[in-house]
Amino acid sequence: MGLFKFTNIGISGISAAVPKNVIDNYEYDVVFPKEELKEVVDKIGVKERRFADKDTCASDLCYAAAQNLLEDMKVSREEIDLLLFISQTPDYRMPATSIILQHKLGLSRSAIAFDISLGCSAFLYGLSVAYSMISSGAVRKALVLDGETRSKVYSAKDRKTAFLFGDAGVAALIEKDEKFGTSWFSLNSDGERESLIKIPAGGYRNMTSAETLKEKVVDEYGNMRSDEQGYMNGADVFNFVLREVPKDFKRLVEYAGVDISTVDHFVFHQANKYINGLVARKLKLPADKIPSTIEQYGNTSSVSIPLTIVSKLKNKLNQPTRLLLCGFGVGLSWGTTIINVEDCYVGDVLEV
Repeated sequence: MGLFKFTNIGISGISAAVPKNVIDNYEYDVVFPKEELKEVVDKIGVKERRFADKDTCASDLCYAAAQNLLEDMKVSREEIDLLLFISQTPDYRMPATSIILQHKLGLSRSAIAFDISLGCSAFLYGLSVAYSMISSGAVRKALVLDGETRSKVYSAKDRKTAFLFGDAGVAALIEKDEKFGTSWFSLNSDGERESLIKIPAGGYRNMTSAETLKEKVVDEYGNMRSDEQGYMNGADVFNFVLREVPKDFKRLVEYAGVDISTVDHFVFHQANKYINGLVARKLKLPADKIPSTIEQYGNTSSVSIPLTIVSKLKNKLNQPTRLLLCGFGVGLSWGTTIINVEDCYVGDVLEV
């Protein structure tokens, strides 16, 4: 049923890394008139983003974040029994990027390492896997690495996505401790709507060819992209978010028996300013409890929730803190979780 809980497991540290290259969306004028560009940017609320260069992958951003986290927390790498790498922009089709990171980070060869290929909800899914394996007794500490370089998969000539996505990576250390108390998860999926956010070619269903790489006009507005660049049906995604996310939010709160007034911060996937504002108003949540990074980093897919935690809550997680996290998007996949944080190390956002 997608509802479950854990006891005495939580995030003890978290760090993030972003590319040095800052994209000013108001100056990101590739093919669109200036007045049209300003209207789009103002509506989605993304003023700046970070773009990785051609030689930097999501794993490189995660590696930098993980190195910072492990060194600053003085964590023995021999104690890490699980490494999860979450991304839909991995280094290669094979091998799994997690295995490469296990070696680069100097973790034990007896450590478990595998990839999770999931989009905007994936940080919650990754936490649930790490929590489950620690709860089983098989894992002492888990390292959840979440990175995306979405700038590499969307067309700069498609106004539906050109000004929205950015790149980032995070590392979170998960371990067992009584101070974390109980956490609750709700996870959901709907493959019937898989076409709403998609890269239709380049995998094994529709393999790369000269035709799939060809840039073409895709609609009456003159938007252009190839079949190997990302597509999003914004109107239908908008309807999905407004219908499913508040419903799931309420379902989890009821399941957990938690009074939402005891939640200190509501951290939503940074989809865009307009959508997130509507969801918050629909749920009647206090604006001062909803941190946002959409203006400075854009939509970084699954990384947006932990990146917002690092960027906006750095000095607020020393004392006991209750967070409600909510992710939604490609798949379609969505989820909500309530976790407790205490004495959590939060690193600075590194520039790589």
